[in-house]
Amino acid sequence: MSKPDYDFIIIGAGSTGCVLANRLSARAGLRVLLLEAGPKDRNPWIHIPIGYYRTMDDSRINWGYRTEDVPNSAGRSFDWPRGKVLGGCSSINGLVYARGQAEDFDHWRQLGNTGWSYEDVLPYFRRAEGATIDGLDEDYHGRDGPLGVSRASANPLCDAYIAAAEQAGIPANPDYNGRQQEGAGYFQVTTRNGWRSSAATAYLRPIRKRPNLHVQTDTMVRRLIVEGRRVSGVEVEHRGRIKVLRAGREVLLSAGAINSPKILQLSGIGEAGMLRNLGIEVQHDLPGVGENLQDHYTCRSTYRCSQPVTVNDEVRHWTGKVAVALRWLKDRGGPMSLSAGQVGVFARTRPDVVSPDVQFHFMRFSAQKRGRNLDRHSGFTVTMCQLRPESRGHVRITSADHRVAPSIQPNYLDSGTDCETMVAGMKLVRRVAAQEALADYISEEIRPGPDVTRDEEMLDYVRANGASIFHPSSTCRMGTDREAVVDPRLRLHGLAGLRIADASIMPTLVSANTNAACIMIGEKAADMILAEIS
Repeated sequence: MSKPDYDFIIIGAGSTGCVLANRLSARAGLRVLLLEAGPKDRNPWIHIPIGYYRTMDDSRINWGYRTEDVPNSAGRSFDWPRGKVLGGCSSINGLVYARGQAEDFDHWRQLGNTGWSYEDVLPYFRRAEGATIDGLDEDYHGRDGPLGVSRASANPLCDAYIAAAEQAGIPANPDYNGRQQEGAGYFQVTTRNGWRSSAATAYLRPIRKRPNLHVQTDTMVRRLIVEGRRVSGVEVEHRGRIKVLRAGREVLLSAGAINSPKILQLSGIGEAGMLRNLGIEVQHDLPGVGENLQDHYTCRSTYRCSQPVTVNDEVRHWTGKVAVALRWLKDRGGPMSLSAGQVGVFARTRPDVVSPDVQFHFMRFSAQKRGRNLDRHSGFTVTMCQLRPESRGHVRITSADHRVAPSIQPNYLDSGTDCETMVAGMKLVRRVAAQEALADYISEEIRPGPDVTRDEEMLDYVRANGASIFHPSSTCRMGTDREAVVDPRLRLHGLAGLRIADASIMPTLVSANTNAACIMIGEKAADMILAEIS
């Protein structure tokens, strides 16, 4: 075996990979290589909060994946943007910082994943967090962590929406990341001093001069090198040259819920029959690779606002756009500081539901579709997603060529429970909109519209108009059963020298946006690795 080039090779400089690079290279003497397929994060729109409206469709920093046609979503396919840049999805996402429910992680532990209960993971959420929000319960939050966390700016329309939710029976909750998740309140967001706090800016920028850390961008991983029963390195393509890099201790796969199973399958690790059919030599028959795909399916409701208080009004004319830009340059405020949702609502659709099963994102603007120009009229949007989908999909390569995108099939609305919950959630959105606190703001419901009244009509609307909220997970599931891909210490079942640490290892999807949990996974994974080599 050739002499190793590094102790650890980390594949993917996204939310988890950046954390691993920081924490592992803090140990003197460990040589760490961080590989990223995309470029450095020099695009200025990455760092301006509202920039996600541009970066989510920018092919220079985005994998630009697309799903297969989904049978129960009117046969439509869906765009699935994934970050291809330093910081990964944390550089292009909507900035919402939401951890999930304590029950999510306790359930992981109940499935046999020792060390992953809420009590176990809370210290890692706290260690990562550098919150600048007044009044938070210090038992649940951190002040000194690398990741900037602030609160979305207050606004009268947002205040009215929180009040309407309370009138509809959903309690006000200023901290859904605290003692309980249920309720309505301003989102916590990953910004610091008005700038996006991506994993790259939080974890890589402060340590860029560490001599034992090498960050290599624009480098595509072609496959893992498997020798005997051990993963010993990676084969990469960089600037037209193919090279093999060796890891003395471990390869850490942090390429995300799409690319982690893709890389495994390209390397001969996965369901043996599928690999043989593609002419790939089977290194390890592991049927769970790429299976168990879960994502949050969302559907929007839009309203015509009876007062000119929305972002649509602020940017309708070029003079307004100039004013918005000048305000952001002055104090980092205004529409350019907005996340993908200013108010968050975590609610139960039915009395017999134990914990919130839907989430709303309230936004002070409206558009026909994501990434399109804002509507010409005053308007705002509420998107609603089911938090714990039962439907399961898969990610499977279709070619031995690493440049070919995999087949992605999320199977949205494949479960009757998912359909029922989406309809109940849309009804709850309407119930909030009907409250007195919003009476002076809503002149009409534009979508779904007054003609959609019966449950079957609402379900048809959800099927035809729903979309991904971009939270894929669970394709390299952690567990102790035969279908699991990694064990509770994130080591690949059946082969030495490889761990996986990203959203793909989640046994079940967290009941929230996924970025905060991915940061936590990186923190915990680094601790486990360092404990084993101390």
